[in-house]
Amino acid sequence: KAKAIPTKRSPLKPPPTPLTPPPQPRNPNQTPQRHTMASAYDREDGLAPPQPHGGGPADAYDPNYVPDSVKTFVVHLYRHIRDKNVYEIHQMYEGGFQRLSDRLFRDTPWPSAEAVAPYCDGDHVFLLLYRELWYRHAYARLSPLTASHRSESWNNYCDLFSVVLHGVVNMQLPNQWLWDMVDEFVYQFQSFCQYRAKLKNKTEDELQQLKQFDKAWNVYGVLNYLQALVEKSMIAQILEREKEGLESFTATDGYDYQGGSNVLKVLGYYSMIGLLRIHCLLGDYHTGLKCLAPINLNQQGVYTIVIGSHISTIYHYGFANLMMRRYVDATKEFNKILLYIIKYKQYHQKSPQYDQILKKNEQMYALLAICLSLCPQNKLIDENVSTQLKEKYNDKMTKMQRFDDEAYAAYDELFSYACPKFITPSPPVLDQPLTNYNQDAYRLQLKLFLYEVKQQQLLSGIRSYLKLYSAITITKLAQYMEMDEATLRSILMTYKHKMHAVDSNGKILSSADFDFYINEDVIHVVESKSTKRHGDYFLRQILKFEETIAELDKVQLD
Repeated sequence: KAKAIPTKRSPLKPPPTPLTPPPQPRNPNQTPQRHTMASAYDREDGLAPPQPHGGGPADAYDPNYVPDSVKTFVVHLYRHIRDKNVYEIHQMYEGGFQRLSDRLFRDTPWPSAEAVAPYCDGDHVFLLLYRELWYRHAYARLSPLTASHRSESWNNYCDLFSVVLHGVVNMQLPNQWLWDMVDEFVYQFQSFCQYRAKLKNKTEDELQQLKQFDKAWNVYGVLNYLQALVEKSMIAQILEREKEGLESFTATDGYDYQGGSNVLKVLGYYSMIGLLRIHCLLGDYHTGLKCLAPINLNQQGVYTIVIGSHISTIYHYGFANLMMRRYVDATKEFNKILLYIIKYKQYHQKSPQYDQILKKNEQMYALLAICLSLCPQNKLIDENVSTQLKEKYNDKMTKMQRFDDEAYAAYDELFSYACPKFITPSPPVLDQPLTNYNQDAYRLQLKLFLYEVKQQQLLSGIRSYLKLYSAITITKLAQYMEMDEATLRSILMTYKHKMHAVDSNGKILSSADFDFYINEDVIHVVESKSTKRHGDYFLRQILKFEETIAELDKVQLD
């Protein structure tokens, strides 16, 4: 839970001063502000609102009707934001909003921002935050959303981020909300790219909307906002100064205990993770890892406070390293996060993100199986993670060692299941014939991945033979592998190349579990000695005994 900022409680009625000075004028290059979702129902262009899952009539929803429980929710949330009472904001955001959504708005939108404005003194920034929740609820509960609705959500994010970047925001929000804001921003961009790429069954009205709202969710706009948050917050410099003991950003979980605001700094921090995710979706893994470089993954950080942020960071970091052949880095991070989930997932069972945690957990096991099949590193894997991995993918990993048609099918299946939903950022050409191209980026990444696998098809055999010998002549090994010496030399060079990668600092590192060199046509094998971790063994046994003692304590003796 987010830490509560000690504040003096105010009376129920909010004080008259706004959360922020009036917003700065919008940048002329930005998309102009369009109608809010509430006014969309009264527009003259005849665009229908999204149909609820329940199939009820659209006019059953009155955007201007505000139930008493929503009035109370808005009044209290506004007051707590005014008071900078982070603990209470977190309770209302994580608990109250979800409970009201389940009870009153399971299949319909929340009341419009205009309808709730009287209960928050019409505060501009609060209404931007309310609309952000409004659209997030719409994306989660209502389907399908039109290009018009998606464009309106984009405009709201533009307004909200512009206030944060150019205004003086005098509030503190929970890290969970700020992370969800960045996460949802990237998700809606991804969702719009997928929606825009499915042209085959679109109606004439839907195609017209795509033309009308062609500036919404532009890839340059999305990247520019995230990069602007990173730069304006100066988060990279803050993290650098923290190493010298001059800042306490991580120690305070990003909160400002001196009466300031945490919004810009924490949004800038999470925007680095958002940039990593977007560049992974675009297939630019090098740039993605470069964006994340200021965050030290070897230490606890603000990214570990929110489990969704923690898992998303490691998932995309590990996937990017996998695609860049940095198998050791990917394996280490997957092992750490999977062990963390094993230990702590039971504490998140009531969390709205629990299903997503389980899904990402399964995907990362699949990616770990790929890493270990391409580059065995069993000494890096914890015993508990290894046990889970064998239960899930032992058969497939056995197949992937053979490099035949069944092996390629297994690689294809695991990659397709575990990879991100790649996107094509360019807008479509809306001419006949209309086709779906939403799978094009995925097929390209799959093709490149399987091409890499095919290049390594003989490396498994080389590894098996070399692990049996400390020294062997090239002639003898060529006979064993039934090939000529020239081909074997080529495969040995391929092994050297594929088992080395360039890290983020430009250094060439080996990811093999053993090395070799050739001297006068004799291959000399140098196998790395695994370090015995006695501490891990004792910790595992202590945990087992504690579990046994806990079970014995529950036993009722006659």
